Amino acid sequence: MTYLSFEFFIMVAIAVIVYYIVPSKHRWIVLLAASAYFYYKAVQDWRTICIFASSIIISYTFGIAIYRSIHKPRRKNEKQRKSSIVLLWIGIIASAFPLFITKANTFVFGAILHRQAFSLIIPLGLSFYSLQIIAYLVDIYRGNIKAEKGFFKYALFISFFPQIVQGPIPRYDQLSKQLFGGGKLKYDNFVRGFQLILWGFFLKLMIADKAGIYVDNFFTHYSSYNGIYSWVAGILYSIQLYTDFQSCVVISQGVARLFDITLVDNFSRPYFSQSVQEFWRRWHESLSFWLRDYVYISLGGNRKGKLRKYINLLITFVVSGLWHGNGFKFLFWGILHAIYQIAGSINKKFTEAVYKFLNLPDLIERIVRCVLTFFFVMIAWIIFRAPSMRTGISVVLSLFHFNIWELFNGGVYNLGLDRNNFAILNLSILVLIIAGALQEKGTDIGEKVSSLNVVVKFIFYFVVIICIWTFGTYGFGFDAKDFIYGGF
Repeated sequence: MTYLSFEFFIMVAIAVIVYYIVPSKHRWIVLLAASAYFYYKAVQDWRTICIFASSIIISYTFGIAIYRSIHKPRRKNEKQRKSSIVLLWIGIIASAFPLFITKANTFVFGAILHRQAFSLIIPLGLSFYSLQIIAYLVDIYRGNIKAEKGFFKYALFISFFPQIVQGPIPRYDQLSKQLFGGGKLKYDNFVRGFQLILWGFFLKLMIADKAGIYVDNFFTHYSSYNGIYSWVAGILYSIQLYTDFQSCVVISQGVARLFDITLVDNFSRPYFSQSVQEFWRRWHESLSFWLRDYVYISLGGNRKGKLRKYINLLITFVVSGLWHGNGFKFLFWGILHAIYQIAGSINKKFTEAVYKFLNLPDLIERIVRCVLTFFFVMIAWIIFRAPSMRTGISVVLSLFHFNIWELFNGGVYNLGLDRNNFAILNLSILVLIIAGALQEKGTDIGEKVSSLNVVVKFIFYFVVIICIWTFGTYGFGFDAKDFIYGGF
């Protein structure tokens, strides 16, 4: 079962009906049952389920233990503090052990020793729920939250089905009250949920999967192409990765909204960023804030001078790189983004002086900053996507050897997308850009659509659904389970 399958939405429909029939105080049980059913149908492997359940049981137990340790009578503060820290670290290591061992196994054997890694069982959503568990335990230790006493309520917090596969990574204080309080039946929730789900299908089928056809063909035969082909691949992969991940997130948000639950946003139009630092405030926000709160700040943040700040940034992005993948290319990708941020901080005054000297109109300056930021992010994405770091660097270098006329000789249509499909893809990307520009100005597009005349609104939804159904990419080996970030 996947988020794009017919079976999934049948399950959601049944769960919604039962959810609002059941008394409010017991509605969380319906969500737990739906989450358990979804996870079982998605993996259909009891060994995987046992590993997932073990992480829940262990983290629940240590959460209670850490909370009790912190709230003992205050007579031996230093001893008590050390005891709490020990419990915290043991809890983190034990709960997230499957993630640690999976990363170590593939990195040591695959990237360093160049040998076949051990075959391990990797639970669905492992990289996401492990970070969720770590945040939960640390927040208890810091005194930000109380440990959840109800085991099955805690299990729901970790396994809530709309966000288990790819996040967003929730905090306990953000989600728990919504999960356990019992949502209210509201017409607006169904409208907004439907809109989000529809937008998710548009992003996935009209943009991400179409762009992926060209990108996959290019990187399969990268040695035969360079120049313009590399530019198109780099741009399309940057867009593919964003729309693929965002599509899963907004579908998750839409489904959660049907239960009167609001999941946090994970993206705020990142390619409108005017610096790499701003990009990371807009891209995969739940992960970025997690890294900030539980790695960067824990290391000291910017409180101990610039040199220490830059070292902390480097360590934080190394962690980010290792979280995303197990090869040296992911490590290099993380280090490259750290270098971007450090260089941006060092050169900030010089950069501002250059723009002040050029005295560009405000709109032009913003566009220039956005384009430059996108370029540097794209370079990192090329290395991220390439089969190896060496290949990625080779593709990046090929960007600077091109003939502009290659864009018009029809060669780009030989990599899986014909002229018509390229036109559909470009038009869909234009829709994405226009929607993003409107949102940047504060326009709530969903609200604008909701305010339309009933007939006009019905026609609008009907046309969008027909367009996605007709022009969306279902062919070309399309597999609905292949959300890119589900593999990290």
